[in-house]
Amino acid sequence: MGGEVEQAAVSLSHRVPDLGALELLLAVARLGSLGRAARARGISQPAASSRIRSMERQLGVALVERSPRGSRLTDAGALVTDWARRVVEAAEAFDAGAQALRGQRDSRLRVAASMTIAEYLLPGWLIALRARRPGTAVSLLAGNSSVVAERLLGGEADLGFVEGLEVPMGLDGTVIGHDRLVVVAAPSHPWARRRKELTAAELAAAPLILRERGSGTRQVLDAALARHGGLAAPLLELASTTAVKAAVVSEAAPSVLSELAVGEELTARRLVEIPVRELRLARELRAVWPAGQRPAGPARELLGLTRGAS
Repeated sequence: MGGEVEQAAVSLSHRVPDLGALELLLAVARLGSLGRAARARGISQPAASSRIRSMERQLGVALVERSPRGSRLTDAGALVTDWARRVVEAAEAFDAGAQALRGQRDSRLRVAASMTIAEYLLPGWLIALRARRPGTAVSLLAGNSSVVAERLLGGEADLGFVEGLEVPMGLDGTVIGHDRLVVVAAPSHPWARRRKELTAAELAAAPLILRERGSGTRQVLDAALARHGGLAAPLLELASTTAVKAAVVSEAAPSVLSELAVGEELTARRLVEIPVRELRLARELRAVWPAGQRPAGPARELLGLTRGAS
């Protein structure tokens, strides 16, 4: 039955004239001349004549009688014109509704982003978007990668950004840049004074200050240290990168954080980077959205501004 419905829809599109032809017929009825109707529609008179003849062949009836004094509708043409007017009015209502939907979509943008991207990359992107779309109101929800996925799947965000190892289930995404996790400690910590590089096993065995489970940073670290015995129980688990940095600066314990997040502290020597052998902590930054729903409007424009993030 599904095939029959599809076939009927295809056949109807072949039997019914397109909107342009119907609008031309209405112009002939309104202006009383094929030439004036052609000019009103922005086409040549031969093109208008050809289009009317094509419509007459399609419908199997004569619609317009042509004479030196002008053009007038046949009886069948007058009837078809009445039907055409209703079709065009319905199409105009359809178009107005579609424009309203686009306007509603373009008036706001809801973004969900994991903490590192929200704090260190998104502000610049949103400033650039504001310059292009001053009328778009933007709201930003910052949370870990799991929260970003929940917001997108729940219809509470239009576009998301995550830092984990892979695209969360139920979402599509694209890589927009790359990041590196670094081991950091206070300058007074013993690791900052050692001459030999730290080993991955030593890092795994140490009680660290870490982001919570579900964060992209934690996912990458857990995966990287799985072959080295897995992470020891953390000294502290904190839901904010800023809180983690403050705890490390206060000499509580080392941590593993995004290079983006600790650049200022490393430059000012409030933190030092601890080299680690046998460990690769690179990760991809991704834009994500619900599977099968490509970003549109302001979300698509913001996505374009993020290319090459690092």
